[in-house]
This record gives sequence, structure tokens and C-alpha cells, in this order.
Amino acid sequence: MIIIFTDGAAKGNPGPGGYGVVLKFGQHRKELSEGFRLTTNNRMELLAVIRALQELKTTEFPVQIYSDSKYVVDAIEKGWLWGWQKKGFKDKKNPDLWLRYIPLHLKYKPKFIWVKGHAGHPENERCDQLAVAASMGANLPADKGYEQGLGN
Repeated sequence: MIIIFTDGAAKGNPGPGGYGVVLKFGQHRKELSEGFRLTTNNRMELLAVIRALQELKTTEFPVQIYSDSKYVVDAIEKGWLWGWQKKGFKDKKNPDLWLRYIPLHLKYKPKFIWVKGHAGHPENERCDQLAVAASMGANLPADKGYEQGLGN
């Protein structure tokens, strides 16, 4: 089984933000993070999931994603995403990211598990550290989707 932990953060929301990811498979472990100059927490939560799934090289193993984002977990596990898609994401935020997520979901069929944030879960805490550190980088790039008004 491939285990993925994700987290996103944005100071000011909107403000500088970042995401953090920990991927685990057997004895292998990989960490990812990236920051942006202006974004939202929800965008970073969803982008963390997208970037994690983009790192996978096989569909041979089941994938579990642990996230402290009710926005992401509920949208997928409760099926809201498919209703949003049918309505063309009318009046929904982050359609650019959801459209990037959908093919990855169909390919890997991940199972999402919600974890309480800032509750001492070591991997969730690590993802938060990665996200916050990434958001504090110098010369952060633009979150083009947010700055083009797709995350508002």
C-alpha cells in the first residue's frame, strides 16, 4: 500500500502559502513541498494531493491519503466533486485544481482518511512544517490559478 500524508497552509488566507507531502511505500519515504506568493489554504491542501499523486509511478498498489482538510476529504469521500463537475463547477472555487485532480483520482482511486490537524500525528505535523517552511521562501512563484481569479 502507498500511504500519503498531505497538508497546506496560507498565512492570511489569502497570503503566502505552501504545501507539504510525505509519501511512504514500504521502507521508502519521500517529502515534497512548494510555496507560492499569494494563495489560499484550500488551494494548498488540494495541490498537495495533486502533487503527491503525480509522483506515483504505478497503479499496482492501493493508495491511502491522510489529510486534515475537510474541504478535500469531504469533497471526494462524500462525492460532492462529481456533482460540482456535472454543473461545470458553477459557483465553486478552485475549478482549475479540481480539473487537474479528477484524472489522477480516476487513475489511482485513492481512499481518503481525515486526520485532526495539529493533534500530534507525526506525519501530519511534518507536512505542516514543510508547508509553512515552503510558504516562507524568498521570491515565491505565483499561484497562477489563484491570481487569475479561479480560487476566489
